[in-house]
Amino acid sequence: MKSTPLSLIAGTVALAAVTGFAALTAPGDADTPEAGSAARLPVERSSLLCPSPGGSELSDTTYTSFTPAGESDGEAGTAELKPSVALPVDEEAPAGTEKDEPADKEKDKESEKDEAEEKAAADKPVITLKESGKPATAETSDADAPALVGTATGRLAPGWAAQQTTTSLAGGSRGLLGVSCSGPDTDFWFPGASTAATRQDYVHLTNPDDTAAVADIELYGPEGSLKSDVGEGITVPARSSVPMLISTLSTEAVDDVTVHVTTRTGRVGAVVKAADDKAGSDWLAASEDPAGTLVMPGIPADATSVRLVAFAPGDDDADVKVQLMGKSATFSPAGSDTLHIKSQMTASIDLKNVTRGEPGSLRLSPAQGSTTPIVAALRVVRGTGDKQEIAYIPATGPVGERASVADNRAKGSVLSLTAPGESAKVKVTASAGSGGGEPTVKTYTVKGGTTLEVTPEIPSGLKGGYALTVETESGGPVYAARTLTLAQDGIQMFTVQTLPDDGGTVEVPAAEQDLSVLDD
Repeated sequence: MKSTPLSLIAGTVALAAVTGFAALTAPGDADTPEAGSAARLPVERSSLLCPSPGGSELSDTTYTSFTPAGESDGEAGTAELKPSVALPVDEEAPAGTEKDEPADKEKDKESEKDEAEEKAAADKPVITLKESGKPATAETSDADAPALVGTATGRLAPGWAAQQTTTSLAGGSRGLLGVSCSGPDTDFWFPGASTAATRQDYVHLTNPDDTAAVADIELYGPEGSLKSDVGEGITVPARSSVPMLISTLSTEAVDDVTVHVTTRTGRVGAVVKAADDKAGSDWLAASEDPAGTLVMPGIPADATSVRLVAFAPGDDDADVKVQLMGKSATFSPAGSDTLHIKSQMTASIDLKNVTRGEPGSLRLSPAQGSTTPIVAALRVVRGTGDKQEIAYIPATGPVGERASVADNRAKGSVLSLTAPGESAKVKVTASAGSGGGEPTVKTYTVKGGTTLEVTPEIPSGLKGGYALTVETESGGPVYAARTLTLAQDGIQMFTVQTLPDDGGTVEVPAAEQDLSVLDD
């Protein structure tokens, strides 16, 4: 009696293995790996989410979509970003109530028409990418523009990247706000937010799926967890975005707060929009997952203030060494060479103008034998007085095989490359422009323990914006960040985006068909 269920289970496992291999192998792949080996193959589907710009009436937002030119020979595919607008839900009259049928029919027709129009608007892409190696752009001046949900398939999926850049000239959101659109997940850490009266920080949660997600938001200050019942069980409807003002989640006003977003059901995209009454605003992307050693690349040479915010999510305290990898060497800032981070508490340190006129990157590593994983981010200020502008640099992963950043301009784009360990060589490709031009390629050597800042060689005949792709060719790991600067009324408005590995390929174990497992 037990042999039949076991046989069915075995058959299901075998078929799942065969089917899984077929789905992950790129179409038309001529070289099938032998059983027992593994191969890195291009992904066939990628997802990205962009938050609602939520700017003032005097703001403009540019969306840029880009997939680096690759060797994939799969299907042509598509790459589209669409509005995350929830579709209307049919409402039924409660049981036992009478309907005025003629009136209801008329209302139903109007409702169906409105629903059809809303669905058509939701299904219309805001931006469509048609080919790899050349970015596509779109613009909006709508302060209420929705968040975007995107999917790329086929040859456009491996390494797909998108950037959202908003120029806001007035109000508390004044500044250049940039964010790399990211994929959905279930766990995010944001050290560097605030509940202070001078800040208006929002957590934007975007649900790309057809079913509702439920999320929790936890806040941690210098004394530990901030009490809040409002942050529990937040429903994010299907294909919708929900902004949550962080200061309303707690009655405590704290300058430096770590925000932890998790989901009970479903998955979301999460990013924090941080606005300072005096210093402008920018997006704070999630930190790299908790780790013992973290790198924050791309501190501008003219930074007037750098503030490090870190958090230890585990049960143990953490002691970390603070080091700046500068233009020619690695050194510890005087008086700030170590940082003690208590368990479940946010720690911060003001590094002031630590770069002293040279570009740099910050590295945190275990001190005194501590191995406690942490998360971290930097709040960077350029300018002084009423000419200040801020940007955030979260801890990030290395470039790995390849990483891209979209929305680079003919002027104002700077690339920072840092090698914490041994020296490394990287290839940097500036893509064709969105309106025309030819790509350019240049190779750089980054000396171990230093930060190299370069102005990319722009594409010849450039028209429009372009994308940058960084590939590690040899040596140790490289971390990268792009700074985009736009001067406005004497203010150096800027934003910084890091370049972690784009995950364009995945390791796929080989499998072979073995029907013998179906035998009783």
